[in-house]
Amino acid sequence: MSEYSAHEPMNEQLVMKLERTVKALRENRMDACWVRTKADALAKVKELLPKGAVVSNGGSMTLSECGIMDLLRSGDYEFLDRAAVPQEELPKLFRKVFSADAYLMSSNAVTEQGELYNVDGNGNRVSALIFGPESVIVVAGANKIVPDIPSAVQRVKRLAAPVNAMRLHQDTPCAKCGTCAGVRGDLAAGCKAEQRICCSYVVSGYQRFPNRIKVILVAENLGY
Repeated sequence: MSEYSAHEPMNEQLVMKLERTVKALRENRMDACWVRTKADALAKVKELLPKGAVVSNGGSMTLSECGIMDLLRSGDYEFLDRAAVPQEELPKLFRKVFSADAYLMSSNAVTEQGELYNVDGNGNRVSALIFGPESVIVVAGANKIVPDIPSAVQRVKRLAAPVNAMRLHQDTPCAKCGTCAGVRGDLAAGCKAEQRICCSYVVSGYQRFPNRIKVILVAENLGY
């Protein structure tokens, strides 16, 4: 069931999109629901995380906007915090994350066909999504819902990658001109910049292990 409460009116077209996407994700054996607000998303994450759990996260503006990063740092969990270790120790931490009870992240795009589309530079985020942590919790705003994978590819090339490259102060063409150098090419087309953030491309479709991936869609615009 969704977390939709009918006592307040909502854009019915958005409701239908959220319901359609949740249904498709469940058909691909991901546990999915949608909630109205950032606060509702935070409450849902609290439900899914038992106190004392070993948790970690991928870089995400969405998690910060929802207050989830503050939750992870609350002391209620054993938090493998990437922001709390020196740069040279990050590879060791990323490997330790594979044994976490739960991994939290957003998604670059979620399709109405029930797929997650994610693009990484280092690959640690998509690696944890695919394998390792017992549970993966994905929180994504309604702005990240797209019709299909081709639309997801374009969303990353035209919006998510350039904005994130700017946010991370990367020396890439997209950070300078606002769009991917390979925007008219295929999925992996792009620049040859040393600091390129689009190196590994992962589509999560039908899952072998039911409900390991849990998707919380939020009826707000969140992240990039």
